[in-house]
Amino acid sequence: MEDRAIAIDKQFLERVGDGSVLDILNDISEGWDHRSLGLSDADFVGIFESQLKSRLLDLESRRMRARNQGFYTIGSSGHEGNAAVAAALRPTDMAFLHYRSGAFMVERGRQVPGETQLWDMLLSFAASSEDPISGGRHKVLGSKTLLIPPQTSTIASHLPKAVGAALSIPLTSRLGVEAVMPHDALVMCNFGDASANHASAQTAINAAGWAAYQGVPLPLMFVCEDNGIGISTSTPKGWIRANFEHRPGIQYFYCDGRDLLDTFKVTREAADWCRRHRKPVFLHVRTVRLMGHAGSDAEIAYLPKERIFATEAQDPLLVSAAQLIDAGLMTPAAIVDLYQELKARIGAIALVAAGRPKLTTAKDAMASIVPPKADVAPITPLDDAQLGELFKADRQSIGKPVHMGKLINLALTELMASRDNIVICGEDVGKKGGVYGVTSRLVDRFGPNRVINTLLDETSILGMATGMAHNGLLPIPEIQFLAYVHNAEDQIRGEAATLSFFSNGQFTNPMVIRIAGLAYQKGFGGHFHNDNSFTLFRDIPGLILACPSNGKDAVEMLRECVRLAREEQRVVVFLEPIALYMTRDLHEAGDSLWAADYVPEREATPIALGEPGIHGKGKDLCIITYGNGYFLSRQAEKQLREQGIDCTIMDLRFLVPLNEQAIAEQASQCRHVLIVDECRRSGSVSEAIVTALHERLGAACPPLARLNAEDCFIPLADAATLPLPSRDSIVAAALALVQKGTADIINMEARA
Repeated sequence: MEDRAIAIDKQFLERVGDGSVLDILNDISEGWDHRSLGLSDADFVGIFESQLKSRLLDLESRRMRARNQGFYTIGSSGHEGNAAVAAALRPTDMAFLHYRSGAFMVERGRQVPGETQLWDMLLSFAASSEDPISGGRHKVLGSKTLLIPPQTSTIASHLPKAVGAALSIPLTSRLGVEAVMPHDALVMCNFGDASANHASAQTAINAAGWAAYQGVPLPLMFVCEDNGIGISTSTPKGWIRANFEHRPGIQYFYCDGRDLLDTFKVTREAADWCRRHRKPVFLHVRTVRLMGHAGSDAEIAYLPKERIFATEAQDPLLVSAAQLIDAGLMTPAAIVDLYQELKARIGAIALVAAGRPKLTTAKDAMASIVPPKADVAPITPLDDAQLGELFKADRQSIGKPVHMGKLINLALTELMASRDNIVICGEDVGKKGGVYGVTSRLVDRFGPNRVINTLLDETSILGMATGMAHNGLLPIPEIQFLAYVHNAEDQIRGEAATLSFFSNGQFTNPMVIRIAGLAYQKGFGGHFHNDNSFTLFRDIPGLILACPSNGKDAVEMLRECVRLAREEQRVVVFLEPIALYMTRDLHEAGDSLWAADYVPEREATPIALGEPGIHGKGKDLCIITYGNGYFLSRQAEKQLREQGIDCTIMDLRFLVPLNEQAIAEQASQCRHVLIVDECRRSGSVSEAIVTALHERLGAACPPLARLNAEDCFIPLADAATLPLPSRDSIVAAALALVQKGTADIINMEARA
């Protein structure tokens, strides 16, 4: 069977050239006059030219791949109708695009002076380091000037953040804070019919409807480009309409994406409705898929020839060409000439783009993992009068030791009062104040626009935060329990943390994700509320993971995390040990050694990223730990001191990235090293610590051991602590390590 790219190329030229293309108008349901739709002659021709460029870029990408000069062949052929979507929207409407949106990209570039879409996209195909969006890291559709944040897989994972970005438009207006998008903008995100079944799509569409149903302004356009097939799996006929036509809170529109004029007309109607009502719409666009899923996909392996031929006969470029001829704007010969001229131009540009520089070192490839620092104004801490008014309802907690939960609450209060773009969102964070009261009174102080109660859906919470961060807000989303984040981890791994990398640092979504977690909650919830593994965060490049062990540190670490997000545009996870929220005492009831006074920001001693906490000066044993392990190690230290072992205890505080230099320096000053890690033995942070010590200290590394939780889920009731390190097991492990080391020295001296 003939290569379908070649066949479609020939079909277009032959049918336009001999005039038979006009027959296709009989299959189009409506005959629209472009001028009555508000399209000038020049714009009608311009949109068609954008469609042609998109098609010819697809064809050239396959030729580049054949020459080993290009590395991406998932194209937009059959979906060129989204050029009309771009024409119906404004360049100030943020667009989250899926990979079949080449025509949208080209058309939006036509609307903004100075854009060079052909050159830019061919550099992307060639993975050149000069690619203006990703710097050669991926073939993505994106542009800072066109307000198109780049997406990677786009299997619907971009929909939740589109909800957040749309929510942020009226929200920033209500708050009066500076935003990226104008107040009358909307957000558009498109996706395929197969992706509509993905959990991320379902959760985003549900969240949008849930919000709109309650009257929350949300100017968002979901655009489902329905070509009837996902790789090789057909979408049931009528499924998209049946599934989405009557969703509560969402207005449904339908157009024929093969028909440029119908698509423009309906998209403009949908956009006007969305702007006017500030509510989400679902635009269902009928499309076709041409040339298979990608260059490597042979449709004949799973589709009958008759279906392939029937689909190719519906080529939207044929429809657009016929409409232009019918309107008297172009002759068949003129269209053929334009097509050939564009093909030659794109081919010539591709040859030059293929020779442009590539990424050649790991350092270059990694350069945009950490985003650039932001240009932000310094913060003026609150004065005594402002603090007095702010904490009027908390007089009983000021000036005396309080537990970690309350200290975090006070820190959040002061942070929100001095930084007007902070928004807290999550389930139950409003009047209830969160499961553990950490966000108590915040909604009373700052209102429901800044303390947002969300639906029960972690994907929506994290996606919403990511989208809000695209538009100038600094979100602090809350996930109630560490185990719950696994439902939604791709919103951190695949979306939030990758944006700077795939946009060469041009787009960022800074945020601080608060998560109540870790174990030691006796008698509550089992493993779903006692999750002692945070391994997933250690595998995300660029992410910062902070974990305080006590309230005094928690206040300063939270301030540092907010600074990192605000000034350095970082994605930060702030992991709060639930079992220590209400802890006041260390050794005995009433000693208040684990409580602390609240210190206002202007009087604080900051804790910098990576700065560990050091307790004690003992040289016999260095205990390296964090979170609950630090609390238990402080308890164990007392017993060890009574047995003649002097300890230094290092509280890591920041678990990603690890401050390996500080760890090695502290360990080298002691005769033994014990790592106490409440995470499970397999996949724990202690593995990285042991490796770092051996790599940095070599033969000078002191004898060391690690004490971990067992490779076990957390059971219920009194059994909850059985798989975990305890004060007594820390003492036993320390004694065994020190005594073994002493015995080894005696034996060596005896042999000598």
